[in-house]
Amino acid sequence: MEIKELKDRSGISPDRKLADAYAQFNVLLTELRKRALSENVVNGINAGIDEVNSIRESGKSLKKQLRKQQAQILKLIEKEHKLVTKNHYRNTWLAVGMAAFGIPLGVAFGASMGNMAFIGIGMPVGMAIGIAVGTAMDKKAVEEGRQLNLDVQ
Repeated sequence: MEIKELKDRSGISPDRKLADAYAQFNVLLTELRKRALSENVVNGINAGIDEVNSIRESGKSLKKQLRKQQAQILKLIEKEHKLVTKNHYRNTWLAVGMAAFGIPLGVAFGASMGNMAFIGIGMPVGMAIGIAVGTAMDKKAVEEGRQLNLDVQ
C-alpha cells in the first residue's frame, strides 16, 4: 500500500509559519515513503493525510491540524518501527536528565551545604547527563538505520 500525497495548497505562502509546517510535514511523508512500513502504519498515516487534506481554509486550524497529525504519525512510527527523527532522544533525555538527575543532585548539594538556595546547581549537571545519554541513543539509532532525515522543530 502506498502513502497518499498531501494536497497542494498555493495560498499558504504569505503565512511563513504555516508554509514551514506544511513543508516539514511533506518532508516527513517523503522520508516515510522511502521506508518499508507495515500496512497498519500506512493506513494510519493515510488517515492523517486525509484529515489534513479535508481542511478547506488555510490558517490556524490547518497549522494546528498539521502539527497534530505530524505528532501522531511520529508516535506511531516510533512505536511500531522504532523510527525516530534527528535529535529525538537528545531532546527527550534533556528534560528527563534535569528532572531525574538534576533536582535530586541539587537537593543533595543544597542539604549538604545547609542552604537550599544551591538547589539550582544540580539542574545543569542533570541537563548534561541527559544530553549525553540522549546523544548516545541518537548515535545508536543512526548506526542501526532507524533515524529519519528530519529535524522536528
